[in-house]
Amino acid sequence: MINCRKILELYFEGVSQRTISSSTGHSRNTVSDVVQCTKKLGLESLNDEMTSPWLESFLFPEKQAVEKGYFPVDWEKVHKELQKKNVTLTLLHHEYATEARESGKIPYAYRTFCESYGKYAKKYKLTMPIRRKPGQIMEVDWAGSTLQIIDRSTGESIPAYVFIATLPYSQYSYVEAFLDMKSANWLIAHIHAFEYFEGVPETLVPDNLKTGVTKALRGEPVLNEAYRELADYYHTVIVPSRVRKPKDIPSVEGTVGYISRQIIAALRNYQCFYIDDLNKQIFKSLEEINTINFQKRPGSRKKVYEEEEKSHFQQLPQTRYKLAEWKTAKVQLNYHIQVERMYYSVPYDYVRENVDIRQTTDLIEVYFKEVRIASHKRLYGEIGQFSTNTDHMPDNHRSYLEHNPENNRKWAETIGPSTLQFVSSILEMNVEKKSLSILSTLRNLATRYTNSEMEKAAETLLEISTNPTVSVLKSILERNKKRKQNQKTDSKNHTNADDYGFVRGASYFGRDDK
Repeated sequence: MINCRKILELYFEGVSQRTISSSTGHSRNTVSDVVQCTKKLGLESLNDEMTSPWLESFLFPEKQAVEKGYFPVDWEKVHKELQKKNVTLTLLHHEYATEARESGKIPYAYRTFCESYGKYAKKYKLTMPIRRKPGQIMEVDWAGSTLQIIDRSTGESIPAYVFIATLPYSQYSYVEAFLDMKSANWLIAHIHAFEYFEGVPETLVPDNLKTGVTKALRGEPVLNEAYRELADYYHTVIVPSRVRKPKDIPSVEGTVGYISRQIIAALRNYQCFYIDDLNKQIFKSLEEINTINFQKRPGSRKKVYEEEEKSHFQQLPQTRYKLAEWKTAKVQLNYHIQVERMYYSVPYDYVRENVDIRQTTDLIEVYFKEVRIASHKRLYGEIGQFSTNTDHMPDNHRSYLEHNPENNRKWAETIGPSTLQFVSSILEMNVEKKSLSILSTLRNLATRYTNSEMEKAAETLLEISTNPTVSVLKSILERNKKRKQNQKTDSKNHTNADDYGFVRGASYFGRDDK
């Protein structure tokens, strides 16, 4: 007989298969077969009931049949086939018996077949009790049953959904009712649970709900972004249970049934009009559940939590987490995104790109490939408002936006008092649209002259004209420019004459006309 228990004890201690073979006297192939079957069946530890004969029949059920002269049964195949629709043990036994007779072997009788499968299934579905460490896990879920409140105006019943958080070590629980199971209430429920426990556990184990898990991928599920952000803020880790594996969260699953009996069923006929009133009754019943003594162990949930588990929890942050909701949007051609019929700008380089939006009660943040590209104070009130950052605009749009009376006056001040007086005159004598058009011409003109030239020309214009215009100013600037150029030419000619000294006239060379 194979000493399966000794082999597995050494294997679980991390001993190599070569050393196990030497220690137990079994061949390396035998050791390898035991280890491979253990991995295949998902056995990860041993308990006192798992003796070597038990393990051998569990790991190698087909050998038992061969030893007795019967055609062996692939119980793993039978177990998988039974999970398919319309497949029964009767059908599988018929197929097995047919295969046995074709092979010239003796098949098991139907009764023996069913009994043997029952024993296999019992072993196959063994559950291992895991002693949780204090402060390690908080299991969370929504209860299947609901409570209700009464609408005062219509008298209709409104369902109230019950959130449950349980600590597996102490069984200390938190319960609260909400009007829906949306993401915001899911996050609020976690925050309230942390504050009720006065600390944060190492790990959160939720069921695969859409409010917590976006995609329940095997091995690495995709978490809801807001849920992941909450976990990061409270320095905890989210490890969702496997799909259709309620035993991954046994404490909360058990508490759901207990809460359903002790709270939900007890309050099924309680009539109230406000969710706060309902929660007061829930908290009253919850306090009784948490403080009542255990039947099979000393103390109560609350006592065990406070004496053994609370010290292992992480401290709460000084400020409560601000709820955030994530959405996606496409940047419009006007480099704005729409959030609840309000418009917020982003840099124009991201036009037509899809961006992620993080919304809180007072802030809108825009992310592109996990990099924040814009943030705005959240708008409330009349719909259709715009929040535009001029830095997000292209240059020509920014220039157009900044072309207003106030900015034009500020520009004129940088040149001089005469220019400011001229600009003010234009603004006073014309309607705003026309005056801005005139000032646009003036500012284009100013790009070709220095500030001192502009100020001197404006001073001259105001002296000679009671109705100053840009065209007259342009004439003055051109005339001043020509005068300056002529002065430079005369100065240059005078300088050249001095350089050459005395110059003889035409008469000296006999070319003087008489």
